[in-house]
Amino acid sequence: MTNHTRPFTLTAIAAAMCTAFITAQAAENNEISALTNPDSTIQFGLGYVDSDNGRFGQYNGLNEKGAYGLLDADIVKRDDANGRWLKFRARNLGLDNRELRFEHEIQGNWGYYVDFSQTPRYEPYTVNTAVTGIGSNSLTIPTSPVTTGSAVQLKTKREAIGLGFNKYISDTLDFKVTFKNEEKDGARLWARGTSSTAGIPVTMLGRFEFMPEPINSTTRQLEAILSYTGDRLQLSGGYYGTMYNNQYNAIFITGGNPVFSGTNFINPVALPPDNHSHQLHLSGGYNFTNTARGTFKVAYARAKQEDSFLTAAQLTPATPVAAGLPANLGARVDTTLAQLGFSARPMPKLSVRANLRYEDRDDKTPLFRYGNPTAGNSTYDGFNEPRSIRTTSGKIEASYALPMALRLTGGIDYDEKHRNTSILRSVSFRNKTDETAYRVELRRSMSETITGAVAYIHSDRGGSPFLFNTTLNGGAGSNQLAPLHLADRKRETMRLTANWQPADPLSLQFRFDQSKDSYKGDRDGSGIGIKNGEAFNYTVDASYNFSERWQATAWYSHNATEIERESTTFSESRFLAKSVGLGLRGKPHGKVEVGADVSHGSYYDSYTQRLGSTDSSLPDVTTRTMRVQLFAKYELQKNSGLRLDYIFNRFSTNDWSWTNFTYLDGTTVTQAPVQKVNFLGVSYYYRWQ
Repeated sequence: MTNHTRPFTLTAIAAAMCTAFITAQAAENNEISALTNPDSTIQFGLGYVDSDNGRFGQYNGLNEKGAYGLLDADIVKRDDANGRWLKFRARNLGLDNRELRFEHEIQGNWGYYVDFSQTPRYEPYTVNTAVTGIGSNSLTIPTSPVTTGSAVQLKTKREAIGLGFNKYISDTLDFKVTFKNEEKDGARLWARGTSSTAGIPVTMLGRFEFMPEPINSTTRQLEAILSYTGDRLQLSGGYYGTMYNNQYNAIFITGGNPVFSGTNFINPVALPPDNHSHQLHLSGGYNFTNTARGTFKVAYARAKQEDSFLTAAQLTPATPVAAGLPANLGARVDTTLAQLGFSARPMPKLSVRANLRYEDRDDKTPLFRYGNPTAGNSTYDGFNEPRSIRTTSGKIEASYALPMALRLTGGIDYDEKHRNTSILRSVSFRNKTDETAYRVELRRSMSETITGAVAYIHSDRGGSPFLFNTTLNGGAGSNQLAPLHLADRKRETMRLTANWQPADPLSLQFRFDQSKDSYKGDRDGSGIGIKNGEAFNYTVDASYNFSERWQATAWYSHNATEIERESTTFSESRFLAKSVGLGLRGKPHGKVEVGADVSHGSYYDSYTQRLGSTDSSLPDVTTRTMRVQLFAKYELQKNSGLRLDYIFNRFSTNDWSWTNFTYLDGTTVTQAPVQKVNFLGVSYYYRWQ
């Protein structure tokens, strides 16, 4: 009996193993087939938005109640004989944020693409105004407040066309070139104020006239890269250029409140000028050994702004042209960049890495006096102020594997900035700042299911002595407060991370960060200025596979930031953000697929201010968002089906800054404090090869 059953048992086991191998091989073949012969899909349908809104449709055009067309396509064709690919992709053709892309390539030889994208931005605030000419650079503003204006929808639209070509010249050499042309049109919120306080009634100070900025510009980008890939050496170099052209160089105004007259009346108002930049760059890497590699990058760029100023005929009599000024600013900024990197594993348990970076941003814009000083105690002398900055930074890091599955990592980061300065400034200044950061991390694989790490970072920023500011008459300027980015600062950061998979279907990730800043923001020992700062953040992510048919995800994020200042008044700024999300995907039936995503966010801003026992704090601002997104797919046939989408979006805020905000001319800007939107979409999809 034994001699007869043994062969049967072995045969059954072998058959089972063979079946498993064949099944795995078939699955692998299906995956390869999906990559080499992907499906083509087209989907079309109809969507409906149940109410006008300012937030839900801000960037997709679903901002008005009504029906919208839904059309997507992804068409792929491959010729196995010569490796030729034809691809066409279309997204949101029935909406304002549509995309189109066509690609044609012979794999490993050459390829090109043409794409088009359109991105809208609808102003989320409601504007009611009597200002006319909106969208052009000639505006008419009422001379006195008008409260019977009309509703205006401010918006901008970007339309971009991109082209690209690549060619594999040899096994080690390839070339690619890309070009992008973007047109931006529309109008956005803007305003005009006074250029001085002389002769302006106190009731008019801090008031603005509504002056929407016209947008009509073109941005072009061109990049060409030649790359070499050898066994040890890799190189990549080329050219990158940009050009910005604004069709409007200024806004010309008719009317306006008569109190803004003479030198207080800014007319015309300049707009962003044309500019262009050009960069040559080369980067690469070299593998010295299998465990040691060096990298480098060098680049030189030149940016210019040579757009002509307004002519004397274009300026109002109240804005005289200073004698001897050039026809344009003649701005020029040259930037030189050099970077070196090295990484190695000299021992099986030890790895090291080092980087050094140098960047010199040299502002060579000529100096001219474009304005006249107003008084001897002013810190304004009328000259333009070139801004140059030279940055040297570096880091070194080592990591060593310890016993008990521990890995210890330590590093030092250094950053030094040199800035040019003018002796006439409105705030304190120093020519150089330097910051050194020391960091250490201990990581351990505590088991096959959990890995954790703890890190500590200490950084200390100082610099050269602060410069004393002077006024036009040689007197002392304001030297008490150090700007936030220049003040001496000590920062302590603690970070904890953990990845835990207690069971095959469950995975958890944790991250905790806390930073504390201590500033020396005063210049004269008076104790005023920014004092302390703190940031606190933690996140939790989880995923669970109930079965092959059902999967769920969840996440939670908490972020808090606080800054404390001390002056004649005490002030404290706080920002708190909390968000949570849940997701579910499943196939309850062979022909049905469903999914759900729910997210909620709360954002709080507060600004506390006290003068002695008097509380002069601004009201807190609270904003909440909620989004519920559901979908269901039903398979009519193996290659076709129906899809149902539903979205509920809720936005609420008590932002007082835009509660009946009124400009001097009577224009009002408001927003609905609570916005609820429902979207329902039904579409049909068809798939083929």
